[in-house]
Amino acid sequence: MINIQRSNIRMTPDSKRVVARYFVPGGKERAVLIINNILELPPEENKRYLQHVLTRFSGRHRSITKLLNSHCEKIFQDTEFSPALTLSQEQKLLIGAFFTMEYSIESAAFFNPSIVENPDQYGVMEGEKKVIISFRAVGEGHISSLVFREGIIDKNNQLTLMPPRNNIVDLPDTIQRFVYEKDKFIQKMKEMKLSERINSLISDALPEKFNYGELRKHLEQCAAVTDNSAIDKESISQVMWLAKSHYELSFSMDSPVSERVIFPVSYREQKGIEDVRFVRFSDNDGNIKFYGTYTAYDGTAILPKIIETEDFYRFAISPLHGLTVQNKGMALFPRLINGRYAMLARIDGRNNYLMMSNDIHVWPEKAVMVHSPVYPWEFIQVGNCGSPIETRKGWLVLTHGVGPMRQYCLGAVLLDLKNPAKLIGRLKEPLMIPNEEEREGYVPNVVYSCGGMLHGDSIVLPYALSDYCSSFAVIPLNPLLDELV
Repeated sequence: MINIQRSNIRMTPDSKRVVARYFVPGGKERAVLIINNILELPPEENKRYLQHVLTRFSGRHRSITKLLNSHCEKIFQDTEFSPALTLSQEQKLLIGAFFTMEYSIESAAFFNPSIVENPDQYGVMEGEKKVIISFRAVGEGHISSLVFREGIIDKNNQLTLMPPRNNIVDLPDTIQRFVYEKDKFIQKMKEMKLSERINSLISDALPEKFNYGELRKHLEQCAAVTDNSAIDKESISQVMWLAKSHYELSFSMDSPVSERVIFPVSYREQKGIEDVRFVRFSDNDGNIKFYGTYTAYDGTAILPKIIETEDFYRFAISPLHGLTVQNKGMALFPRLINGRYAMLARIDGRNNYLMMSNDIHVWPEKAVMVHSPVYPWEFIQVGNCGSPIETRKGWLVLTHGVGPMRQYCLGAVLLDLKNPAKLIGRLKEPLMIPNEEEREGYVPNVVYSCGGMLHGDSIVLPYALSDYCSSFAVIPLNPLLDELV
């Protein structure tokens, strides 16, 4: 019997946590009218309105004047507005305020967590471990962002969360300085089935490695030599959004983990950064890096992406490439297997597959099905609940299964350590079923996780309750392994 200890902790949405978003109320013409209205204000009136804004909102955001300045510059760029006279700093800030709105990042839901060891273990007692838990936060319009909390697991596997110091949320600086590799970029363009002429023009002119600025300049040259057809224009636009899907983020070094939020940046993820599965990855030389695979969503289509960090201050984000990178729920193994990267995926939406590659960003090989529905509680579909956990008996994969009434349950399977394409054990009955306290929420009858971790002789598993809030459970390892037959 597996004695699972569910926690009474509930991590619920907090509407007080807000970010300042760029906001355009209407089209270009309306925006220009608003700007001209502001510029017609007498200096004292401008100053009075600005002071009102700063008094009410400066305590809710880090560096609000920096934000307002950047939004002023952005609206000038987007509207191609050039003021006739030099503007005062007060005018620029007030213009920025009119094109800014607060967005409550987690007002609707706080769910689908994953947990990894904190790279900073300073000050822990024997048997303790600092951890970082990532969550999918959802606000108005169902826009998903990535947020974090810090915690400590003690020697008895009890998790204590450190509450945020305040409600201020820190947004990172976005840096479009990614260096692209030509062969990978061209491969992704081919997968997108763009105009052959644009593919050829770009492929012929680009060097083996290039940056965002070089690509943008070349695309402008491509636009000048094409016949301006709708197909070519759309292809150039698609190449640009592909380029913008690669970027870097940098947080202030004085911002606590719990204040950092990764909000959608690129067009392809404008509706959400969904279900990040973080893993602590160790290479053959013992170097540690944290990877998070996730689904970018633009409101219509998805794009599988990967986020990389060593310290949770600086992040590099890019798309995953390859014909088998086509669906949600991808989870990396925590180390190389036989010298190669390995990843679980649900390519067809119903079964778990194993993918192997020599390059963590490119997955060109055919995937192998390793786990499919067998029991009624998983007949609709199965999937992983985070990265595999290495144990003495094999790779333990926590799974989800969907059964009657679209109920999501948690399960587990065991894969061979040397050959993870070989399934060597699975649970006949669910590991966790949503109980009466867990089944009510935005999406009823769901328990779900994006990753647990091994601590001592137990698995500490953060999990979501019906797509609304989150909790934690402790699962004893050995009784679980004994049940995997």
